[in-house]
Amino acid sequence: MTQTNLSPAIAVNIPATLTLRVSHEQFVHLAIANRDLQLERTAAGELIIIPPTGSNSGNKNLDLEGQLWLWNRQTKLGKAFNSSTGFHLPNGADRSPDAAWVRQEKWDALTLEQQESFAPICPDFVLELRSKSDSLEMLQAKMREYIENGASLGWLIDRKNQQVESYRTSQDVQVLERPLTLSGEDILPGFVLDLTKVWS
Repeated sequence: MTQTNLSPAIAVNIPATLTLRVSHEQFVHLAIANRDLQLERTAAGELIIIPPTGSNSGNKNLDLEGQLWLWNRQTKLGKAFNSSTGFHLPNGADRSPDAAWVRQEKWDALTLEQQESFAPICPDFVLELRSKSDSLEMLQAKMREYIENGASLGWLIDRKNQQVESYRTSQDVQVLERPLTLSGEDILPGFVLDLTKVWS
């Protein structure tokens, strides 16, 4: 019988003043080895460790993901993704929106290997739900990054300020005060996101 020598795992605390940089390949290996962590990587290679959301935020996020999933299941226009999905953006960043959607033809253009890893595309639609621990400025920067890398529509839902910031290609950011619904317009035809549970 072969015995494997496994060292016990230890936690590493990274000070906020310390910046760790990794390549995309190193990031992929790190993410695979730490599936319980939510990790992102900026275009400059800076590693970002995202703390888990609180239970209330997680519940509200699941409701939003579920609405997108159901719409896509009915229309079969593309692929919907949850918050554990990573995308390798054209600028080199590796990001995981809280919910995302990709047009079917764009997804089909990828190889099976690309689909199995961090897909080297930017989703057509992204959604971020701000939790208590999220910096609004960092989320706004992420939303701009998505649009600059090819997203056509993005919604930043800010429960703290009771607002939604809507991002569109070549348009100014639209700020909506506590909307009860959001329309997917021509990007997600027929999709209407119900926000009543988000604000409660």
